[in-house]
Amino acid sequence: MIRTVVFDLGGVLLDWDPRNLYRDLFNDDERMEYFLGSVCTSSWNHTLDLGRSWSDARDELIERHPEFKDYIDMYWDRWLDMFLGPIHESIDLLMYLKRKKVPLLALSNWNDVKFQVALEEFPFLRLFDGRIVSGEVKLAKPDPAIYQLLLDTYKLNPRETFFVDDRIENVEAARNLGIHAVQFISPAQLEKDLAAHGLIPEGDEGAGGECHVHGDESSDCCGGGCSCHAR
Repeated sequence: MIRTVVFDLGGVLLDWDPRNLYRDLFNDDERMEYFLGSVCTSSWNHTLDLGRSWSDARDELIERHPEFKDYIDMYWDRWLDMFLGPIHESIDLLMYLKRKKVPLLALSNWNDVKFQVALEEFPFLRLFDGRIVSGEVKLAKPDPAIYQLLLDTYKLNPRETFFVDDRIENVEAARNLGIHAVQFISPAQLEKDLAAHGLIPEGDEGAGGECHVHGDESSDCCGGGCSCHAR
């Protein structure tokens, strides 16, 4: 029996991609992909997720790529523009579980400084019963140590824990510890996965319903015009 549900955040509940910012800045997909593949790379971003200071990360890149200085600075200064916003249908499912009093945790690779910004920008993030954020604990998925920290901190039985993440390597790392983990493909697939684990009754119309988030409180509706997003 599943007793606790653990959500990844980016790619599951929030649509985040640096391309959302840089596509307009470069107006040239080939140059943008070069920049994200050779300058502000995913492995470099991972060091930020581990809690590396922006000044250190920035200085390293500008020394190696001075021609991209302004674009590198925008990675931090215009970070919020990398979000298209909440994935509302996923938040509907989160709120359904919240109303059913299912314990909810977040496990996310996220820079500690920027996560504080996100808490203000996306109020629904405050609804979790607990969280493990990589930048705060200096560990990151798919390192098994961060999953073990989650289990130990919240005294979870992995066989009673459901985890959803958009990256397959993070899903597999969780499975290796005995956690029931699924890859996020779409909100519709997530709803099926939750139903398959007994968290949402098959055909429960309320699961796909709408839910508003107001600060730390919730009512019955989300939808595209909700307050999941502060702006």
